[in-house]
Amino acid sequence: MSDELTTGFTGKPMEPPTGAHKVAKDAKHAVVRERTAVVAGAAEHRHRATGTVLTGGTLTFAIGYGLGRDSAGVDRNYDWTTT
Repeated sequence: MSDELTTGFTGKPMEPPTGAHKVAKDAKHAVVRERTAVVAGAAEHRHRATGTVLTGGTLTFAIGYGLGRDSAGVDRNYDWTTT
């Protein structure tokens, strides 16, 4: 048996990524940087981060509720005594 038996590719490619792969890699690095900045900011300003999340959730709920009410229609019969 060979002592140099390896499975899979464990090195780095010789050519740098190009095209869509490069764009995806750059975007991933940008998202990681932004996420790190947001986490650091939230850790330093916990009350502001909590307020922002609650405000965003409340606004999202209100918009969803309003859109749901609008899509339900207006021709409802609220008089339950008549059939």
